[in-house]
Amino acid sequence: MENRYPLVQVDEVRYRIPRDETRGMRTDVLVFASQAILEAIRHDLSLEQAMNVAALPGIVGPSLAMPDIHQGYGFPIGGVAATGWEEGVVSPGGVGFDINCGVRLARTSLTAEEVRPRLRALVDQLFRDVPCGAGGEGRIRIQEKQLNEALEKGARWAVENGYGEESDAEFCEEGGRLDGADPGQVSARAKERGLPQLGTLGSGNHFLEVQYVESLHDHGAARAMGLETGQVVLSIHCGSRGLGHQVCTDYLAQMGAAMRRYGISLPDRQLACVPIQSEEGQAYLGAMRAAANFAWANRQAILHFVRGAVRKVFGESVRVDLVYDVCHNIAKRERHKWGERKWDVLVHRKGATRAFPAGHRQIPAAYKNIGQPVLAPGSMGTASWILAGEEGALRESFGSVCHGAGRLLSRTAARKGRDVRGVLKSLEDAGVYARSETRDGILEEIPEAYKNVDEVIEVVHKAGLARKVARLRPMGVIKG
Repeated sequence: MENRYPLVQVDEVRYRIPRDETRGMRTDVLVFASQAILEAIRHDLSLEQAMNVAALPGIVGPSLAMPDIHQGYGFPIGGVAATGWEEGVVSPGGVGFDINCGVRLARTSLTAEEVRPRLRALVDQLFRDVPCGAGGEGRIRIQEKQLNEALEKGARWAVENGYGEESDAEFCEEGGRLDGADPGQVSARAKERGLPQLGTLGSGNHFLEVQYVESLHDHGAARAMGLETGQVVLSIHCGSRGLGHQVCTDYLAQMGAAMRRYGISLPDRQLACVPIQSEEGQAYLGAMRAAANFAWANRQAILHFVRGAVRKVFGESVRVDLVYDVCHNIAKRERHKWGERKWDVLVHRKGATRAFPAGHRQIPAAYKNIGQPVLAPGSMGTASWILAGEEGALRESFGSVCHGAGRLLSRTAARKGRDVRGVLKSLEDAGVYARSETRDGILEEIPEAYKNVDEVIEVVHKAGLARKVARLRPMGVIKG
């Protein structure tokens, strides 16, 4: 590991890869990790990818690697890079194919003791009411006119059309809507793929989990979020489905050719990029924001169907209230201080979550005194975490933190030699009832496929990027 990458240890949870001009690097790489995590990631190319990101024109500050880092397309998953708004580039690989993949957490008025005897009935009802799988046609039938409205309005479109409660959008990052969305920059093929998919979970690592609050680590912050020990919560993890995937595909193809016109050369063609202020750059950002808004509308619609399923099983009086919704595949224009000045930057977060501290103007009033909630899922057999953003994130990581545990095994390696019945049995022995549309939906997401989420969270906690609020344990899970 030390020979392959020139890692310099800064402290217990920080490592630096110095700028190497022979590789085209314009800046350092800052890695947040423990020794155990470094050992876990040495088998893939994620740190090499972080070094390649350091070659992006107009990059501000270091290329950042979060402790959940693993190999992705161009950018590592768990990577963050800020580029200057006027002089920098935008790279679709820094967002990913699932634009605004994110996590939505809702608290209920139920306890684990109340849910456990009827857990199977609840999971089965959720499985019926929330479509999942690779195709996954939803229950919402719309035409292109309504789709364009959803692409502009995001979560608010869903609420206005009867899929949610008035306060829901308030508890989403950006209010569940990015300004500057341009449905006209979204291709006909992308819209065709997205039309039937509002209110659907998808496949891969997407999930809907029934969890309970196992332990509290910051009682004040937990109180502000309406959380207490033993309470049942629901996590939704999904994104922009086929629409977002097609947007990324479309613009990667355009940018590969456009790079030559702009004289941009990079060590990896998967880092295809163009100047932010170019015609192509602005077109991509308009389409990406529209796809992000589609994802918020999608998670909002899923929450609506989740509320219905819970009340079918436990009665109409049960409360299901949104705690927060965060995205972790996004590029956003933000203002940050780096060095001696403030910068207008485009922050690429690829498998990384925004983590603004207490007092920040973009946090809902209910959380102003505690910091932005950060939702970091682990695996369906272990645990997930709720964190709160800290000042350190603004100082060091452009207000960013990890997005979960991060993969340890590829999907192929996870499937190899395993029987789905054995995996389901081991989950059941651990108190987790799982349903999946496909065999691979279970096998590819086995707990062993992921890093130790507690170790990942310990790194960001010690680094001062975010602090622990609550640890969640799974009870039931739905996979694609």
